[in-house]
Amino acid sequence: MDSDLILVIGLALAFLSIPSALSAFSDGRVPRVSALTIVIAGAMIIYAFRSHPEGYTLQDIPMAITHVIARYRFW
Repeated sequence: MDSDLILVIGLALAFLSIPSALSAFSDGRVPRVSALTIVIAGAMIIYAFRSHPEGYTLQDIPMAITHVIARYRFW
C-alpha cells in the first residue's frame, strides 16, 4: 500500500476515535474499543512515517491528505 494512504487512514481513525473515547469517559465506561482504535491508528501512522522514503514533515501531511483525496475521490 501507499504510505500516504496509510497515513491518511491512520489520521482519520485517530480523529474519529476521539469522540468515542470522550463519550466513554463521560459516561464512566472503559473506552476499550476506542483505545484499541487509537492504538491501531498510531501503529498505522508510525508505519507510514517509517516506510516513506524521504520521511514526513508537518508541512508534508496536508499535501499527503490532498493527494490521497484527489487520487481516491468517489464523485
